[in-house]
Amino acid sequence: VQLQASGGGLVQAGGSLRLSCAASGRTFRSYAVGWFRQAPGKEREFVTGISWSGDITSYANSVKGRFTISRDNAKNTVYLQMNSLRPEDTAVYYCAADSQNKRRPSDYRSYDYWGQGTLVTVSS
Repeated sequence: VQLQASGGGLVQAGGSLRLSCAASGRTFRSYAVGWFRQAPGKEREFVTGISWSGDITSYANSVKGRFTISRDNAKNTVYLQMNSLRPEDTAVYYCAADSQNKRRPSDYRSYDYWGQGTLVTVSS
């Protein structure tokens, strides 16, 4: 499985972006998916995760109520809608896939496949 994250860019505080994580391989639709981010000089942190069926989602407290994860298995794509962006959301965002559905979405060790990352910059 190969993951391609896209949709990053420069946005003003309060603005919105939608990230996409497109995957090759039909098995992707049976994998849980997570988004992580890493800001300069900081450790990678969990943002959000979604089950293979899309019916279970989880969010970091810092993004709850502002970000929404969703997936379209027919298109092999997972989306991250980011609203009310803040300067502290600035980071490289990575999507990742968990082929075994370990049900530990916030643990980066759960994920077998990682995308290359897309940079989100929020200006104040």
